[in-house]
Amino acid sequence: MPLLEVRELSVTFTQYDRGLRRKKTTVIQDLSLSVERGEIVAVVGASGSGKSLLAHAILGILPRNASVAGQMHFDGQPLTASRIRQLRGRRIAFVPQSVQSLDPLMRVGRQVRQAVRAGDPAEEQRKAFARYGLAPQTERRYPFQLSGGMARRVLVSIATVSGAELLVADEPTPGMDPAVVQETLRAFKAFAENGTAIVFITHDLEAALAIADKVAVFYAGTTLEVARAVDFEGEGDRLRHPYSRALWQALPQNGFAVPAVAASEPSAWSAEGCSHARHCEMATDVCAQAAPKLRELRDGMVRCYHAT
Repeated sequence: MPLLEVRELSVTFTQYDRGLRRKKTTVIQDLSLSVERGEIVAVVGASGSGKSLLAHAILGILPRNASVAGQMHFDGQPLTASRIRQLRGRRIAFVPQSVQSLDPLMRVGRQVRQAVRAGDPAEEQRKAFARYGLAPQTERRYPFQLSGGMARRVLVSIATVSGAELLVADEPTPGMDPAVVQETLRAFKAFAENGTAIVFITHDLEAALAIADKVAVFYAGTTLEVARAVDFEGEGDRLRHPYSRALWQALPQNGFAVPAVAASEPSAWSAEGCSHARHCEMATDVCAQAAPKLRELRDGMVRCYHAT
């Protein structure tokens, strides 16, 4: 049984247009994902594809004008709003994308120590700071006294000292020195080897492939493919969806190839056919009629009528 299972998740925002007309915009639709204990699932995709919204839905921190449908389970039990509040910061830890998530009125060392669930808080905090290249005197600083990269390392420290069973990391490495990025990735890998389940959200496919067991490719608010990390090799022939192959082929070592299939991602999901169809070389009339369902294919999952 997966530790975390998300099935057919949808997120819709209610907003007001001109003349106070109310409108609803669906930004995530039919999104499915599962993570087992000791597994790292990387979630990759362009900005606006729904990666951070997935994290916020799991943590129960979506804004009030958001409505959520679908199913989420943690350790076999439904993730209700009250259960999320009980688990958050204990069995589920979060590395937020924004460094503004730190308490501006509290020294960062104390913020890390408050997250420690086992062992001596001061010792665990200092070990975490040493692991991520933060000088001992950093513990006495306030968030405004830190660079962006240092603040991100503090956020990672808070999550990793918690002893959580599930770690959701939303873009944890931007602004970090390359050596610290590698240390952070090694730490995530070590946590997974000790049984922690990790959702690693990133736009950096190379970083994802360095540690992930599986990669979930997001596009326009849904999952296009869930592939094994080892499927990303060569020309991408083992990948199932053309968009996944386009992401892989766009990496520098793969020639910076940017075909039309990777261009112009819609800002929201559309129920009228496949959102990716107008940029896809494989598209046919059926793709414009109804959005394809996520299905199993070659030890992975794909949302495409024509994938083989």
